[in-house]
Amino acid sequence: MSSAQKSAPPAERQRDAARTRAEILTVATREFARDGYAGARVDKIAALTRTTKRMIYYYFGGKEQLFTSVLEAAYSEIRQLEGELDVEHLDPVAATRRLVELTFDHHEAHPDFIRLVSIENIHEAEHIIGSEKLSRLGSPAAGVLQRILRSGREAGLFHAEVDAIDVHAVISSFCFFRVSNRHTFGALFGRDLVAQDSRDHYRNMLADMIIAYLTAPSTPHGPMTAGPCP
Repeated sequence: MSSAQKSAPPAERQRDAARTRAEILTVATREFARDGYAGARVDKIAALTRTTKRMIYYYFGGKEQLFTSVLEAAYSEIRQLEGELDVEHLDPVAATRRLVELTFDHHEAHPDFIRLVSIENIHEAEHIIGSEKLSRLGSPAAGVLQRILRSGREAGLFHAEVDAIDVHAVISSFCFFRVSNRHTFGALFGRDLVAQDSRDHYRNMLADMIIAYLTAPSTPHGPMTAGPCP
């Protein structure tokens, strides 16, 4: 057997390693999202990926580092979508609606992301705090919102007191709640928040509420609010 046959070229080995690492991350995402950080087992992840516990430790360093890598991958995906969002050609109202729709669609399509964020909140964000990669990601959505709000104010459409992070929090809150609390909300109120026949209703409702808030007449304490009913 020749030396070329004994060992694969470095590029091929690198591709194999990348595929193995990606497969481990995919399976680990599902296992952590389903069983939580404490409940997920590295042995099971190894079995499901036809690797070994030692191989997982080689690639990631341990269970804690694997969970951090899962979070990094999950957050990187939404941050990439936010960063690629092109709304420069849209008016401020249409741009706001597009950003709302992006967050709504992503959270609906990625329930594992919602579960992972919930789990990380139970752990008081200790893995996120310890991740240099996540600290560098920032939030492109906040930057996009700042530009949209500035454009809206300059056009006389939006009131001046609105903070981009506050708006981002409101958008994220509804999109997150709709997925994370689907079952408890349904059990209590008999309504499935993610039912397909109500999807457009909630998607439009959220965008309409955000735009109504941004375009409401301003008062010294923020947007004008309705007084008490007579």
